[in-house]
Amino acid sequence: MKAMLSAFVVMGLISVGAYYGLHEAGFGSDERQTSDSVRLD
Repeated sequence: MKAMLSAFVVMGLISVGAYYGLHEAGFGSDERQTSDSVRLD
């Protein structure tokens, strides 16, 4: 049980770190899927 809870915590930390890391690197879906003719608000 302890190993499973530890794995869930580590998985959460990795996913949050990946979210912010990819956003800072410019790999967000809004930057990848838009072109010059598309305006995002």
